[in-house]
Amino acid sequence: MIGIRKVIFKGSVPSFASKEKGKSFRETNTLSTPNRDSNIDLSVINSLVYCESSALDYAATETELSQNLQQLSEKARSTTEFIQRLKGMADKVNENCSEFEVVVSSQCDALIQAIHERKRQLLDFIRQDKDVKLRTLKDQVSTCTCKLQHTTGLLQFCIEALKETDSAAFLQVGSMLINRVANIDITWHKDVVTSPRISHEFDLTLEDKSVLRSIEQLNFIQMKPPCAPAVIPEECSAENNSVTIAWQPPPTSYVEGYVLELDDGNGGEFREVYCGKETICTVDGLHFNSMYNARVKAFNSTGEGEYSDLIGLQTAEVAWFSFDPCLAPTELQFSEDNCTVACEGYEHRVALGSVGFSRGVHYWEFSVNRYDSDTDPSFGIARLDVSKDQMLGKDDKGWSMYIDRQRSWFMHNSVHEQRSEGGIQPGSTVGVLLDLDRHQLSFYVNEEPQGPIAFQDLYGVFYPAVSLNRGVSVTLHTAIDPPSDSEES
Repeated sequence: MIGIRKVIFKGSVPSFASKEKGKSFRETNTLSTPNRDSNIDLSVINSLVYCESSALDYAATETELSQNLQQLSEKARSTTEFIQRLKGMADKVNENCSEFEVVVSSQCDALIQAIHERKRQLLDFIRQDKDVKLRTLKDQVSTCTCKLQHTTGLLQFCIEALKETDSAAFLQVGSMLINRVANIDITWHKDVVTSPRISHEFDLTLEDKSVLRSIEQLNFIQMKPPCAPAVIPEECSAENNSVTIAWQPPPTSYVEGYVLELDDGNGGEFREVYCGKETICTVDGLHFNSMYNARVKAFNSTGEGEYSDLIGLQTAEVAWFSFDPCLAPTELQFSEDNCTVACEGYEHRVALGSVGFSRGVHYWEFSVNRYDSDTDPSFGIARLDVSKDQMLGKDDKGWSMYIDRQRSWFMHNSVHEQRSEGGIQPGSTVGVLLDLDRHQLSFYVNEEPQGPIAFQDLYGVFYPAVSLNRGVSVTLHTAIDPPSDSEES
C-alpha cells in the first residue's frame, strides 16, 4: 500500500517557507507536495488500466490460439480421413485390377476362340475343296479309263481282223472297221481331254494382313462420354410431313447408341423421337408448313455426349395425300394411286386419308365421278379409330356433311342439323376446309359455301374421311388452295 510521506527540512528555511506568524517551526516547515494526491490517483488508475488491458490481450490471444488449434485439428483430422480413403482406394485398385484382368483375359480368350472357330471353318473349306478336286480327278480317270478300254478292245479286234486270211470275210467287216476307227480318231479330242479338268494346286491365299493390323491396333481406350456426332446435311431431307436426318459417328469415340431430338416445329422444347444404333432416321406425322430443328447426341456406358449442331428442315407448305387402303374395309376399291375410291356393297364404308392434321389450315376436294343411286355420300373428318362400317358421322369419332341430289345435313354422333339446299351430281365437287387455327370445319359444293360453319371447338388429330356405298365413286384432290371467301369466314 502506498503511504503519504512528509518532508522535513533542517537549517535555513527555504525561500518558499511560510511567513505566517504564530506557527511553530515544525508546523511552518512541514511541506506537503502540491497535487500529490492527484498524481497518486492517476498512477493507480494507469496501473489498473494496464492490468485490465493485459488481461484482455491474454484472453484474445488465448481465444485466437484456441481457434487456430481447432482449425489445425480439423485439418489434421480430415487429412487422417483422407489418408484412410487413399489406403482404401489402394485396396480398391488391387481389387479392380484383378477384376479388369479377368475381363481382358475373357475378351482375349473370346478372340482366340473366334480365331480357332474361323480356323476350323477355313480348314473345313480346304478339305471340301480337296474332296471336290479328288472327285473331279477320279471322274476324269474313270472316263478316260472307260474310253481307253473301248479303244483297246477295238484295236485288238482290228489286229485280229488283219490276221484274217479269208479275204471275203475280211471285206465284210473291213469297211465297217475303217469307219469305226476313223470316227473314234476324229472324236478322240472330244471324248478324251488330255489336260486335267482341275488343278492340283489350291489357288487360295489366306488374307491375314487386315486381321494382323487389327490385332496390332488392339488397345485400351479411355472410357468417357463420346464427342458430338456430325449431321450430314446432303443426306437430310423433308418430304410432305416427314423429315429424314442422317449423321455420322464421332471418329474418335466409343459409341453404344444415339438419341435424336426434334422440337415442336414452332421453336418449342426438344423431345426425343429416336434412340438406337442407326445413323439415319425418318420421322413421320409432323405438322405441315413448319420448320423443325433436329439435333443428335451419342452415348455409351459412361454417359451422354454433346449435342450436334442443329439442322432445320421445312415440311411441305400444303398437304398432299391419298387414301390409305390399309385402314379401309375390304368392300372399298381404290385406284388412281389410291386417290379414287368406290364401294361395291350396299352398306356405307369409311375411307380415311393417309395423313392426320392437328395444326394449320387445310383444304381438299372430292370430285364426284359416279352417282347412280339415291344414296347419301358423307364427307368430312374423323379420328383414326372411327367406326368404318357405318356412315361417317354416326359415332362420336366422325364429323361430316352427308348430301344427296337436293340438300345436305351436318352430322356428328348421329345428331343431324343445319339442313342446306343444294345437292350433287356427277361432275360436282365437295370441298372440306379444316381450320385448326380457329378449330372449325366448313364445307363447299362446287367452290361455294354449303351452309354455315359446320363444327367448332375441334382439338386433336383429324384425318380426311369419306363414306360411300354402291353406285358412288369419288376422287380425292389435295395440295390446293381454299376458296377465296374462306378468309372472310
